[in-house]
Amino acid sequence: MPELPEVETVRRGLNQVTLAQPIAGGEILLERSIAHPHPGEFLAAVTGLSIQQWHRRGKYLLAELSHDSEASVSWLGVHLRMTGQLLWMSEAEPLQKHCRVRFSFPAGQELRFVDQRTFGQIWWVPPGTPPDLVMTGLTRLGPEPFSPEFSVAYLSQALQGRQRPIKNALLDQAMVAGIGNIYADEALFLSGILPQRLSAELTSAQIERLHGAILKVLQDSINSRGTTFSDFRDVSGINGNYGGIAWVYDRKGEKCRVCECLIERSKLAGRSAHFCPSCQH
Repeated sequence: MPELPEVETVRRGLNQVTLAQPIAGGEILLERSIAHPHPGEFLAAVTGLSIQQWHRRGKYLLAELSHDSEASVSWLGVHLRMTGQLLWMSEAEPLQKHCRVRFSFPAGQELRFVDQRTFGQIWWVPPGTPPDLVMTGLTRLGPEPFSPEFSVAYLSQALQGRQRPIKNALLDQAMVAGIGNIYADEALFLSGILPQRLSAELTSAQIERLHGAILKVLQDSINSRGTTFSDFRDVSGINGNYGGIAWVYDRKGEKCRVCECLIERSKLAGRSAHFCPSCQH
C-alpha cells in the first residue's frame, strides 16, 4: 500500500503536469471506484473544472478545483489504497488492463486511475462543503509527521500507558498520519527499538530517537521518490528507489547493513515486522 512518501511523490508529480488545465471529460470503467451514488453525475460535476493545486493529507490526495462563477472551490479526492496508481499519459497509449477511471485533458493527455485490487476510491466534494464531510476518513487522521503538532512531546503523550507493541502504534493513523508497514519498520530500526516492545515501556530517550527516525526515513524515501516492491509507480509510471536502500523492510534473511546479523521477520496483529535482533532491543 502506498504510504506517505509514495503519495507525496504522486502529489508532486501531479502538480507538475495537471494544473490550470480544464478536465475535458472522461470515462468511468468501474463504477465502484467512484465514491458517489451516481457515478455519471460525478463525471458531469468535474468536467470543465481546472485543478488549481494537489494537496496531501495522510495517504489521501486532494485536488482543489476552480469554479469560474463561484468564490468557493470543490475538491477531487483520491485514496490509492493497496494497488492504486494515477498515471499521466497520452490518450493514444493503450489502455491498461486494470484502468478504472480516465480523465481527459487538453492536448490529448489523460490522467488514468489504475487499480488492480479495486480497493481505491475517488470522491467529488461539492462547492462550499468541507472535504471531511464527504471523505469521512479524513476526520480520523492524526497529525502530519512534518507538522509542528507532531512533536516529541506529542509522541510521548500519545504512547503513554499504551499496552500495545510500538509497531502497531505507529500504524495507527489516528496517532500519526501516513506511516505504514514499510516506514514503521525502518524508523524502529534507526531508533534501535524492537517492533514487539510495548509502547508504554519506551524511555524518553527512545521516544526522542524514534521521533527523529520517523522524520528521517520519510524524508529519505521522499527524496528517493518512494518505494516500489510491487505496484507503486509515480505519475510517469516510474518505480520508487527507496527499496534499494531499505534498512530492514522486505530483507528477511539478508545481512543487516550495520552489524551483518541476519534480518528477521515476525507477525504482529497480522502484519509483518522486519527487524535486526542485534541492533534493536
